[in-house]
Amino acid sequence: MGSTERKYELCGPFLPRRHPSLKTSAEIVGDARRILRAQSTQRPYTPRDAHRQLFASNSVRADHSSRPSSTFSLHAQNFDVGDSRPSSGTRLSPLEHKTKIPVPGNDDVSKSSPKPPTDPLVAKRSLVRTRARLLKATSLTKLPPLAAHADAFLCVASQERLHPGPAKKLPPAQAFVSGDHKELSGVPHVTAPGRSQSESRLSQSSVDSGLGSSECRAGPRTDLCGSGKNNTSADSRWDTIAPLLQRLKAAAAGSCEGSPENPCDLCVALYDALAASGMLGPHRSKRRSSILRTLFQLIDHNSPPLHMRVAELCLALHVSGNNLLNICKLIFQISRSEANDVLFQNNSVLDSLLGLLLREDASVCGEALFYCAGTLKFLSGNAAVVRLLLDKNCMSAARDFIQKLCRVDGAHVTIAGHILVQMTAALRNLADHPEARPLFVSRSVISELCTVLRCHRQDQDVCTNVSRIYSKLSSYAECRLALAQTPDCYQLFLELLSKHHQKQDLVVRLLFTLGNLTAESDEARHRLFRCEPSADTLLRLYGDYQPREEDSPPPASAREAEDVLVKLVRVLANVCIREDVGAALAGNATCVQLLMETLELRSVEVCEELTVNVAAAINNLTFYHKESAVLERSQLAIARLMLKLVLSSNMAAMLEATRVYGNLSQSKDVRDFIMQNKVHRFVVTLLDSKNPDVCFSACGVLTNLALDPPNRASLSLEGATTKLTDCLRDLGAGDWQLSAQLCQALWNMSGGDGPEKLLEAQDSESLLEILTSYLDKDKALKWTENEDYHRASWELEFCPVAQKLYHTWSVKCE
Repeated sequence: MGSTERKYELCGPFLPRRHPSLKTSAEIVGDARRILRAQSTQRPYTPRDAHRQLFASNSVRADHSSRPSSTFSLHAQNFDVGDSRPSSGTRLSPLEHKTKIPVPGNDDVSKSSPKPPTDPLVAKRSLVRTRARLLKATSLTKLPPLAAHADAFLCVASQERLHPGPAKKLPPAQAFVSGDHKELSGVPHVTAPGRSQSESRLSQSSVDSGLGSSECRAGPRTDLCGSGKNNTSADSRWDTIAPLLQRLKAAAAGSCEGSPENPCDLCVALYDALAASGMLGPHRSKRRSSILRTLFQLIDHNSPPLHMRVAELCLALHVSGNNLLNICKLIFQISRSEANDVLFQNNSVLDSLLGLLLREDASVCGEALFYCAGTLKFLSGNAAVVRLLLDKNCMSAARDFIQKLCRVDGAHVTIAGHILVQMTAALRNLADHPEARPLFVSRSVISELCTVLRCHRQDQDVCTNVSRIYSKLSSYAECRLALAQTPDCYQLFLELLSKHHQKQDLVVRLLFTLGNLTAESDEARHRLFRCEPSADTLLRLYGDYQPREEDSPPPASAREAEDVLVKLVRVLANVCIREDVGAALAGNATCVQLLMETLELRSVEVCEELTVNVAAAINNLTFYHKESAVLERSQLAIARLMLKLVLSSNMAAMLEATRVYGNLSQSKDVRDFIMQNKVHRFVVTLLDSKNPDVCFSACGVLTNLALDPPNRASLSLEGATTKLTDCLRDLGAGDWQLSAQLCQALWNMSGGDGPEKLLEAQDSESLLEILTSYLDKDKALKWTENEDYHRASWELEFCPVAQKLYHTWSVKCE
């Protein structure tokens, strides 16, 4: 050797890179798995229900008697058509058929039964005096003028209610009475559903002042009860609507199928006429009840298209109380059949349902909102309807609605919970659609769902549905970021895992979500582990779901437990990538023991995903083995467990076991174990895979094994040096981290400045040519396209060891 020869020591044990711009051994786990096979855990599968139903068979509400029923029958008689009465809610006494002129000073209303005169003018004056007595409006001497024909219609309609007869005996407009209020006799101050207290007080004050009921209706007076010059326009509008009602009555009286006119078309024409007349919305009029009565008669016909048209009209008329509930039930019945989904695509029902969510209060009409939400849940499984819902800004409506539900308290919390089960199920379906996922972020639905979990953390059904939403959305980067930025979401998830630890479908989805959050974010790992009970909660769950006896093949219940362990171990493996967390868990005897116990109880042939994930977690933990007395004591036991994976036919399991050996082989005892059990032969064979990640892991083991002189000859007999050179030539260009590791292994195999020369002359020349080419900066940066990451890897990792290897090998070849 020349005097200029430089002395080099053997490379130290194989250690994954810690340079800030490079990945550690633990961080390449996910990349290697993706190359070998799709090893990242699958999202928990939720089979679709064969039938559309309100609650799944595994729901805690499945057999609960207090929840709203999913089966019922509806008929016209179930609906209310209120009579004309003051807004106080007190029903007026009907007019008797035979009357007499009241005697002045006689205030006995029960004895005052005016006889309908033939002169319309007399009829008007008589009816006004009767109303005045009924309302006891002694302080008001003059009523507002009323259209004579409207009062006559009211009088005849009263007779019709007492002595019903064929509709043809009444003039078209005589069938109209006002309102669809419920009867509230004897209650002077009652707020009708959908009306504010101020509106009720206004109506009551009008009654006490002597105003007739036709002047006390809530809402604008756009219908047919005006006076003066408005009468002409009202009559002209009614001339258009009345014939449509008569034709609908004719269709309702017989079979819709046998009717010469299509009742669905008539309903569409009626909707358009009412809209043109300004009669849609929460308006109250004398003729409103007749419209509703005619529509309700159509309910008895078994025709979903006709029922949909009736529901559209009723919702547009803002029915309330029992009528609103029954209409929501009717729509719910229609939506239970997928064949009817098309009926929701060409009308305003979807708009009305979303409007109900924003307008109505669960404490007033909770059951109606429940069926409304159930309908939306069913429809959210149809892609065409979902697109319509998204166009109608359903995500914002859903967010505002769940905000209102979270504010419900007291006796109404139960119905709010029932509604939330339906709404969160609808959102769960929407989470499957690419067009909806960005809206979960932009409309702040993700953070609002955390509020739902906080307010209803006792409700397993609600929590399970939200966990399903998160398990779906957390597979996407923008959704993960939004969830990770939600305050205290990690603490909340841990509390739910502890509270509902026996609810497998909830636990597995929360763990899957945590695994997604911690897969790539070091901040997420830190925030999760910073929660005080994190390690205890996760390890307690591990113990709960760890079977104590090997089952082959495992029963269904054991498979569910295995799925929980797969997700849980993945969380442990991910958080270990952060150094402070990994060091803490590596020193946790319970954690290490549970992982080892899983490998002892399970075989890779039966439980492939679980055993591979456990091996990956052990690999990440053994990265910190020198800092852990627990791992120091267990390293030989772990090495024996890895042998079980190496001897399997599963490539993913073999790769993980090789990585563990790469960490543990820094110990002389483990190196001896590897050589004694012929594991080194398997490791050399891995170099033939031509897979960069597999070769990188194998190089780590060979680098450490070559530290012992007796091992070099054994490795050389297996062709290790030649295969390392081939890998450098075939895989090294551009992958400078792998090239550096190959050079380290070759350097140790050569014995440093020792006498070993383990390559033939031709192979030695080939190695020097490769090194010369790779050390050429212009060529090297051309291969890496001048990327900063590869430039740093080439300069900081590859060049130092390659120059050392080149100098030593060129001397050996002289």
